[in-house]
Amino acid sequence: MKPAHSSHLPLWISLILTLTMVIVVRETAVVLCQLAGIEKAANIVGLVAMFVILMIWRLLKGLPNWLTQASNTLLVDSGFAFLPVSAGAGLLLFALGDELLGVMVTMIVSTLIPMWGLALLANRWLNQDANADSGTTNQQKEQP
Repeated sequence: MKPAHSSHLPLWISLILTLTMVIVVRETAVVLCQLAGIEKAANIVGLVAMFVILMIWRLLKGLPNWLTQASNTLLVDSGFAFLPVSAGAGLLLFALGDELLGVMVTMIVSTLIPMWGLALLANRWLNQDANADSGTTNQQKEQP
């Protein structure tokens, strides 16, 4: 993997270049999927194509700083992009009627149990690292 290029572009130019790249890849995927007769797959085809393009770019030349800077800005400020999905999911949940409670309990349990298990594993892992570090420190102190 090669290091990132250091180009100092203003943020607004970086954002325009990044958005242009995303739009071009997505619209190309739409055209290709229409030609193939699978219009509904355009978003996933564009996503996979963008992933492949960025991985090849990263392996061959390294990603430029402007792309990283613009991507970080867009990801931080694009929380509103999930609002329509969340609103639609909320409307569908309330349309469940009598099954709402069961679905909510299932969602909560299926979220909390994995999080609880991950927390236990992380705690055990962190305690083992702390014990290993303190054991090494004690051994170093005991040596003359």
